[in-house]
Amino acid sequence: MIHLIGKTKSELEDFFISINEPKYRGKQLFEWFYNKRESDFSKMLNFSKSLREKLQNESKVHSLSFSDSQFSIQTSTKKYLLQTEDNRQIEAVIIPEEKRTTLCLSTQVGCPLDCKFCATGLMGFKRNLTTAEIVDQYLLTQKDYGKDVTNIVYMGMGEPLLNYENTLKSLEIFTSEETRGLSRNRITVSTSGIPQRIIDLANSGVKVKLALSLHSAFEDIRSKLMPINNKYPISDLLPALQFYAKETKTRITFEYTMFAGINDRDEDIRELGKLMSKLPSKINLIPFNSISHMTPDGISASLKSTTREKILEFADKLREKNLTVLLRNTQGDDIAAACGQLAIKKN
Repeated sequence: MIHLIGKTKSELEDFFISINEPKYRGKQLFEWFYNKRESDFSKMLNFSKSLREKLQNESKVHSLSFSDSQFSIQTSTKKYLLQTEDNRQIEAVIIPEEKRTTLCLSTQVGCPLDCKFCATGLMGFKRNLTTAEIVDQYLLTQKDYGKDVTNIVYMGMGEPLLNYENTLKSLEIFTSEETRGLSRNRITVSTSGIPQRIIDLANSGVKVKLALSLHSAFEDIRSKLMPINNKYPISDLLPALQFYAKETKTRITFEYTMFAGINDRDEDIRELGKLMSKLPSKINLIPFNSISHMTPDGISASLKSTTREKILEFADKLREKNLTVLLRNTQGDDIAAACGQLAIKKN
């Protein structure tokens, strides 16, 4: 049976043509899914009864199912454990704030990059998610949470640009004119840095925001925290980031998780100032969230977060250089749903 969630409008139009139905039915179904966010064929009353029955019998809607969830009483953050049809599990998180509700979604089952501060990296890599599985996280979690998602961040499990085709296709669906409630400037793709794919994304026309998982402006320190820096150092990433900012007319966000004694020194401030002066950018300072639930070893076990007081001081010194600095508040760490904590122990 064919999955219909995860198909673009043109693909849905082709599907209806293939079952001897008018092409315009594709646009209607796309609007049901992504405008009205309805997946129950019986409620699609602009389709004939016979067509609704045909769709029910010959196609599938969802590719994921709910397995479990956890709710943070402290912040109202909710973490979802979702199961794929081949019995893999992934996590997605909805984070409510005063003026927005953000979905943090995943693009892979696990992650191959082995970043030392990230729980997902400690579980290893299983496979890429399909477009349907990426988009399904948006439809399923939003319906359960009961509040419209306004922002989407590709910051869950996995590296989005290592699953480029499916990531791009999901972005095309989310940024379509027929998809209501979302806009390009409320969607962010977070990457550890794949230069050619950053350029490809800039040329794709989707023009969403881009965040680079930086964590140090020094090559040697970044390589210890993120082994991918040995393959794609900052010096190789910079031209791609500059190209992305120019082509999309957006600022690059540098994600900077703060580790005591590692990247919170005065020399780190100076090096960040040099880097950020080279392109339109802002920096997001993030307290390190414990990954002890994954029983890490080596450098992962030794990492400690910079204190709140020192993070504020670090931010002030960056601002003295006329840099735009944001502070990320930890939400969901009580249910292992905060930045860097998503992982499945056994999959």
